[in-house]
Amino acid sequence: MLSGEAMREQYYQAFLIKYAEIGIKGKNRHLFESALVKQIKNSLKKTDGNFTVRRSNGRIFLEIEGEYSFHDTIAALQTVFGISGICPMVQTDDEGFEKLGVFICDYLRSIFSDISSPPSFKVAARRSRKDYPLDTMQINAQLGSVILAAFPTWYVDVHNPDVMVNVEIREKIYIYSETFPGLGGMPLGMGGKAMLLLSGGIDSPVAGFMVAKRGIKIDAVYFHAPPYTSDRAKQKVVDLAQLVTRYTGTIYLHIINFTDIQCRIYDCCPHEELTIIMRRYMMRIAEHIAKETDCLGLITGESIGQVASQTLQSLAATDEACHLPVYRPLAGFDKIEIIEIAKKIGTFSTSILPYEDCCTIFVAKHPVIKPDINKIKRHEKDIKDIENLVTAALATKELIIMSQRDTPSEI
Repeated sequence: MLSGEAMREQYYQAFLIKYAEIGIKGKNRHLFESALVKQIKNSLKKTDGNFTVRRSNGRIFLEIEGEYSFHDTIAALQTVFGISGICPMVQTDDEGFEKLGVFICDYLRSIFSDISSPPSFKVAARRSRKDYPLDTMQINAQLGSVILAAFPTWYVDVHNPDVMVNVEIREKIYIYSETFPGLGGMPLGMGGKAMLLLSGGIDSPVAGFMVAKRGIKIDAVYFHAPPYTSDRAKQKVVDLAQLVTRYTGTIYLHIINFTDIQCRIYDCCPHEELTIIMRRYMMRIAEHIAKETDCLGLITGESIGQVASQTLQSLAATDEACHLPVYRPLAGFDKIEIIEIAKKIGTFSTSILPYEDCCTIFVAKHPVIKPDINKIKRHEKDIKDIENLVTAALATKELIIMSQRDTPSEI
């Protein structure tokens, strides 16, 4: 409907940034707004342009000086949690209603010049200045009449219009007709920090994304099992962490050599319990690193009932091994829903690369689906020298700092 990106870059020099959930934060709203402004500024560092971000009476405005890329700016803003909508807009001083009508008609003529058939439209006014001589109903009606006079073939449709003419009366007057969707959620960092157990599969990167959407800063831990898992499997996880940083900012990725622990569990424990006991030791090690790095909980990509190790009984047995809370944002999602999110955030094609992780290499042929926690604990006592192996595994920790970088999503 619009006349192209070149026209947009020439015409639009400002954006209205909308948020949703932040608006109900009451007296603490300014803290969330400040955090959102900070994240917006960080996201725009990846683009070319001179940007000014400011807050004003429950709105956030982005203003641009000079040349910039409309597409890149929208794409960057669409990685910021807390934004519900991005509205390219024009603004004008209040010089009287007659001049406002002329300005809006010029705006519509410029932006919608290539419409092939007469469109329907609706005027939606909003005023924060109560001293304005017209109320919102009067503004809607009178501007509608001005537009109909300027565009005789257009017609009004208040239910499903082709063109929305949004008019906000503030210290200046802002006009916009298009809203690009944002991610929603809460600004990053407002909810503390948690440790993600990151594998090379589809689920865990999505779990990290979902928790970050609630304002949680995430770090990650990956359990590597050479020679059973290759360096390509490790690089796959590094690549996944890099993709997730597009939304979460910097991630501290902790890589643990888990081979000796897995082999010892394999030798000493009943094979149907291998996955559960292995997961319990992963949780213990992840919790140790989480406490060292001031994380307030653990995040996993488990979905209830997806596999044997993810029944309620199995999850309860896994959680019993640690004291920090375990967050499972995908608990109620099915695989198709998880895959859709993975495609949306750009991790899916990397997750399905055929490099095995340590969980799949050591999976039992007939895993227990209703583990008895007392039996699990008794069998753990039979694992020789396990505490020393845990200490040795922690000593192998490799830290990779994954900095935020713009990486395109797949859809």
